[in-house]
Amino acid sequence: MRTLTGLLRLMRPANIVTAISDILAGIIIAGFPLYWGSHSSLGPILLLVLSTIGLYGGGVVFNDVFDAETDKVERPERPIPSGMVSKKKATAFALLLMGMAILSASFVHREEMFSLPAMLAIMIAVLAVVYDKWGKHQSFLGPINMGLCRGLNLLLGMSIVPASIAEYGWLGIFPVIYIGAITMISRDEVHGGKKKTLFIAAIFYYIVIAAISWFAYTKGEIVMAGGFILLFGLMIGFPLVKAINNPSANNIRRSVKAGVLAVILMNAAWAAAFGAIGLALVILCLLPLSLILAKMFAVT
Repeated sequence: MRTLTGLLRLMRPANIVTAISDILAGIIIAGFPLYWGSHSSLGPILLLVLSTIGLYGGGVVFNDVFDAETDKVERPERPIPSGMVSKKKATAFALLLMGMAILSASFVHREEMFSLPAMLAIMIAVLAVVYDKWGKHQSFLGPINMGLCRGLNLLLGMSIVPASIAEYGWLGIFPVIYIGAITMISRDEVHGGKKKTLFIAAIFYYIVIAAISWFAYTKGEIVMAGGFILLFGLMIGFPLVKAINNPSANNIRRSVKAGVLAVILMNAAWAAAFGAIGLALVILCLLPLSLILAKMFAVT
């Protein structure tokens, strides 16, 4: 039981819920809900959700595997340094999760031997491991590396209708910018940060908010999407301003936590910008779940 609890903690459930929102937003952008009349099953959606759970879960477990020695000093309460889970079991669990993720993605378009969802899942898995092992130690390439994982996760959702990526695949750049900003901030979770980094992150946040607003305006959905955009801006803005005024480790952690959980609001805003208000509300309902899980498990 202790090992199972430790493995669950390693997966960071609250973070995983945000990854599911990426998939749902991608599916909405792809227009798949419009096809429900001809698709009697939610099978492809569930397969993509299962895939992102495995990819994100496997990625963060590998993160703790590679950080085991550092965590003995900086975060001894984590499952591996505390002895709840052995490094060997954590590695096997991470491999199992990523294998499940790739297999699930490959069944979305099972008629294709090398389907787009499967290839995207493999790319995300590789980038996640690269980040865990190497990328996070790179001040410039690290945030881009982490951001690409999220951008591709949005495309993984869109791959349910492969043709949609040719039209809207470029939207994947905005999760890259947003998660890149959070990754920059998160480097200072332990020892506190610098105001310059926080100001740069604020600029990146503004770019993402402006992009969603502009897109909603061009689609004629700015009124309906405005509420989601406002909530998104408030959730990430207040903690960031507080961190800028006092860049202590505690304020940095709060800003990072808010930024990660606000991914759900960002994805709800994208759904609303595409006119899917009902489905945007469905995505929004993931936020209370993520907040509850965030009280039980770490969010980093």
